[in-house]
Amino acid sequence: MDENKIFDLSCCTLCPHECGIDRYAHTGFCNVGVNPVVSSIFPHKGEEPVISGEKGICNVFFAHCNLQCIYCQNHQISRNTKHSKKWLTDNKVIVDEIKSILNTGIGMVGFVSPSHQVAQMVDIVNSLNKSGYKPIIVYNSNGYDKVETLQMLEGIVDVYLPDLKYYDSILAQRFSGVSDYFQLASKAIKEMYRQKGSTLILNNEGLAEFGMIIRHLVLPGHANDSIKLLNYLAEEVSTKLYISLMSQYYPPAELTLPNELNQHVGIDEYKKVIEVLENHGFRGWVQDLVSSHFYRPDFESNNPFSE
Repeated sequence: MDENKIFDLSCCTLCPHECGIDRYAHTGFCNVGVNPVVSSIFPHKGEEPVISGEKGICNVFFAHCNLQCIYCQNHQISRNTKHSKKWLTDNKVIVDEIKSILNTGIGMVGFVSPSHQVAQMVDIVNSLNKSGYKPIIVYNSNGYDKVETLQMLEGIVDVYLPDLKYYDSILAQRFSGVSDYFQLASKAIKEMYRQKGSTLILNNEGLAEFGMIIRHLVLPGHANDSIKLLNYLAEEVSTKLYISLMSQYYPPAELTLPNELNQHVGIDEYKKVIEVLENHGFRGWVQDLVSSHFYRPDFESNNPFSE
């Protein structure tokens, strides 16, 4: 596949912002040009059991993001105004680092926040394949993806791991700066479902090698929005979907947040969402409420998720 003909960075419209910027000369909303910008590459054991397994997944964290969520736990790397000299921008260096982790016996590579660096992601995957490495590729996005771009990833991505954040467009605008989040993310989810269906195929190690898992983070005070999302998925997509329902929200101390987000998710509101999840018959995972005390990354560290 000649990805240069498919992913046109000279007039970039790969994500919903459709900046139309020539990324060879300028940067758009995401403030990333033509070269990859990767903040961290490391084995991560904190994902869903079918993603992490016992050895973990080699996660590649792209810097910057096409959403700017005001509560983002990865704000050290996701803010489009930030940059670090430690971040990797050379394809070969990135690929070599991934290969060194794959050589330890890990067989999955997860690309985190790839929506604005899809072309760079595919370059990395192609370089790995040409070197004889064929890892399971996990596309871990915020859900704010274009259907047309996802269609170009068919056959490249093995497992889709998208967020589905909001049903309410007002919440999406307040918390993530885009009013069309549900309108576009729901279409993206349907495209991922078209490609993968609701079946999650596992290999001999119990790791996902084909399929889709939808993540949803319950926000404090907004359980009803979570329930609306679950109802939508049940009515418009499938009740056989795998859902990862997360309670790990916490207000990062470095961020200034509205009062409603300056707290943890309450046990009653989380149980309320779990009840709807179970009533619909969705498959997947829920978290203990104490998870909010453990999933607190520090991207200044060599292993951002180490305790």
